[in-house]
Amino acid sequence: MRARLTHLDEALAEVERIPGPSGELALDAVATLASVYGEALARVAGYAAGAPDVTAALTADELVGHLLVLHDVHPEPVDRRVARAIERLRPAVRDRGGEIELVGIERGVAEISLTLGGCGSAAGEVLAAVREAVLAVAPELSDVRRQAAVAGDAHQAAFVPLDAVLTSPLTPPLARSARP
Repeated sequence: MRARLTHLDEALAEVERIPGPSGELALDAVATLASVYGEALARVAGYAAGAPDVTAALTADELVGHLLVLHDVHPEPVDRRVARAIERLRPAVRDRGGEIELVGIERGVAEISLTLGGCGSAAGEVLAAVREAVLAVAPELSDVRRQAAVAGDAHQAAFVPLDAVLTSPLTPPLARSARP
């Protein structure tokens, strides 16, 4: 399904580059079709609202859930969708010796608590994956930010100056500073 969605995005980008009335007509047809499908999807979501199992199945389906979000008719509030995305990511974060939690959502920004074992070099990669997953289920958000580390957090790597590693604690300070 991802391959088809990628192909669709590429095809729409090509249509947007068509100059003149033909391009405008093609874009209008696509927009009208999307509007009709969005209305139909809203009706399906409305009918399913009385059947919690059906609603759960619709929202759990990756493609249907994506379309519900795209057409702004997803029955779940944004915080629940984001919490579900975080829950799906948790096993992978734990495999890296870390933990992830949703702190909250305020002014269109999801704030997460993310700790990782070992060095902090993987944090950027993990945060990028978290951001991508969260914004996929909640495109109405503008960003996903990592909560600032709390002093004394056991998962934060301590900074140890290189001189402290390369010299003996018995080496006089002047001798250390004179090293090349």
